[in-house]
Amino acid sequence: MTGTDDPERQSGGLPTSSFARASRMLQLPLGAAQRQAVGLSRRLLGADADQVERELRGAAAEQLFSVLGELKGGAMKFGQALSMFEAFLPEEVAAPYRHQLAKLQDSAPPLPSSRVQTVLRNELGPGWRDRFESIDLRPAAAASIGQVHRAVLTGGRPVAIKVQYPGADQALRSDLRQIERLAGVVAPLAGGVDVVTISRELAARISEEVDYTLEAQHQSQAAAAFAGDPEFTVPQVHHATSRVLISDWLDGRKLSTAADSPRAVRNRVGLSYARFLFAGPARAGLLHADPHPGNYLVLPDGRLGVVDFGLVARLPDGLPPAMGRLIQLAIADDASAMTAGLAAEGFIAKDIDAGELLGYLAPFVEPARSEEFHFDRAWMREQFLHVRNSSTRDGVSMKLTIPPVYALIHRVWLGGIAVLAQLDVTARFRDVLAEFLPGWHD
Repeated sequence: MTGTDDPERQSGGLPTSSFARASRMLQLPLGAAQRQAVGLSRRLLGADADQVERELRGAAAEQLFSVLGELKGGAMKFGQALSMFEAFLPEEVAAPYRHQLAKLQDSAPPLPSSRVQTVLRNELGPGWRDRFESIDLRPAAAASIGQVHRAVLTGGRPVAIKVQYPGADQALRSDLRQIERLAGVVAPLAGGVDVVTISRELAARISEEVDYTLEAQHQSQAAAAFAGDPEFTVPQVHHATSRVLISDWLDGRKLSTAADSPRAVRNRVGLSYARFLFAGPARAGLLHADPHPGNYLVLPDGRLGVVDFGLVARLPDGLPPAMGRLIQLAIADDASAMTAGLAAEGFIAKDIDAGELLGYLAPFVEPARSEEFHFDRAWMREQFLHVRNSSTRDGVSMKLTIPPVYALIHRVWLGGIAVLAQLDVTARFRDVLAEFLPGWHD
């Protein structure tokens, strides 16, 4: 069975057959082999080797986007996660991928309008149209497990209707299993980023992300916490089922567009982005755990709009109390006390040299050492190499573990810094930590 033979694909949903989706992803290694054969032939015929290599990378990036984008589901979500981390990669690898992977942050081929109406009827009842004065059945945005439509409620309130793709949960699980199996082939296409770790983390969160009623609870909690805030806004939820979520419409431009703005704008927007990541646990008891730029909008009045609360860490007491104290110890170069504190929190799996550990953690702490810090791709690539070089069999990173309570915090910390580097932001990051991290002033 091919993708076009799959009945879900024919009816406009995601192809849910594991075989159909696996067959589509198998095009990645086949395409890679074909490109290498063509490249070798061209070099033997005298073509410039550097030019051939650039063209091969460009073709690989285009194919990766095509396959992951068309499949949506876990393949698309993996691509979105990967797109945040292009700032880690060497420029010669990142350049051809940057444009293609950026598309994966918030776009995908849309679901046909007939299927959209079927989902709305199934979830909202046969009189679903009576809820709205108008609805645009063309998607305003399409992503990994659902797409968003603009509508106006009866009474005149503009809203966004988030509609989940039929078969999204099955497709997510199928895709992430296949990506893990194909890790050896996908990793070079992804510039060497840890494909297995990303796919396993996403797989662990599937049940939460496909339940829009749970997402509505999280979003409502955040919307109440930030109501009337001069810096942030979270859209109010009006109705939710497991596969449809209706909330206020936000007009704004994507956070990623700030990369082309003047430095002063980039710095202001980047600082707001970082502040929200840390403010959520302190004010709402929630950490927004999907930091890719497609979830953030710069509104006309300058506020930062935040959407998509499908993946959160529930932290009713805020971030762990030890975080601020441990970072302060690292800043003070107190390796022994810092190591003892990390061991008490459950980070250390084997005996470890305190001095080596302090050196390993330097990139994570460096933005907090100075009053103002410049995040850019060159610095980010240095940190990636530093961490990768510590990941050998006897390296420092192999002696560490991430306690469950810190798993999503770690993801947000790395992902957030990667986005700041993509935006080329200079910000008072230390002030953000001082304001929101518990234990900072102990």
